[in-house]
Amino acid sequence: MGLFSLTCKQASRLQSQALDRELRLSERLALGFHLGLCDACRKISMQMDFLRRAARAYRVSDDDSGN
Repeated sequence: MGLFSLTCKQASRLQSQALDRELRLSERLALGFHLGLCDACRKISMQMDFLRRAARAYRVSDDDSGN
């Protein structure tokens, strides 16, 4: 995976993998470069961030309900 040759499919895969593991420096750089250029992947990234935050908030509110 080259720094300047990341495809949208590869970027999407890296974003998904970042949920489960810490990305290597080269992966983070490649993804950051791609996201800086690709509006569609940036939107996907924002959607993934929103869903992650919503899931955390739901889990916290469910834990606080006492059920």
